[in-house]
Amino acid sequence: MKLMTIKIRDTLRKNIDEKTQNNFHRFFKEEVQCHGVKTAIVRKIATHFWREVKNLEKWDVFDLCEQLLSSDYCEEAFVVSFWLPKMTDRLKPGDWLIFKKWIEKYINNWAKCDGFCNHTVGNFIVKYPEFINDLKKWTQSENRWLRRAAAVSLIVPAKKGHFLTDIFEIADALISDRDDLVQKGYGWLLKVTSHLHQKEVLDYVIRNKHYMSRTALRYAIEKMPQPLRKKAME
Repeated sequence: MKLMTIKIRDTLRKNIDEKTQNNFHRFFKEEVQCHGVKTAIVRKIATHFWREVKNLEKWDVFDLCEQLLSSDYCEEAFVVSFWLPKMTDRLKPGDWLIFKKWIEKYINNWAKCDGFCNHTVGNFIVKYPEFINDLKKWTQSENRWLRRAAAVSLIVPAKKGHFLTDIFEIADALISDRDDLVQKGYGWLLKVTSHLHQKEVLDYVIRNKHYMSRTALRYAIEKMPQPLRKKAME
């Protein structure tokens, strides 16, 4: 597995783009590690190496994923986020604790959080909905990325109309959170939910607008028609 990790890193380094490298940091408040490879190129590299690893034993792929995550480079985390959704049919309930551990140990910016959680954790929850209560417990974590993950893991399921009651419960749990990245996370979740459940989200926002941060509120109503946005902001 170490040889494969080296091959992936060498390929990423050969594709460094100076402009991407220089501009990368402006998207983050915290310090981030990046090679400086364009996202489209990272996707191509991930696709290329997926052909080489997809038939490995699941635990060998997991071991490779953890090696990539442990490097702290965003692009290597993106490779993991590209691979794992392709393994949804191989996931088992015990993998939940592994994913939680990886978030706690290796996720340290919003891009890694969203990339990992939108599809990998989201797919897991759809496959094993009995874990939704465990996801809700993340809202109480001291780890900001677990709290954001509690919201953004339901982004893709929300687009399909799933977990409406649970989404509002997660928003309730995060409504007083002072971390702006957590606020943006649950605001984003409400915005996506509003595509299929506009009235429910609007009612929720109007009912809770004195408790929600301005950031979360604006995210939640961003895609609504202007008259509804105005009503929510009154």
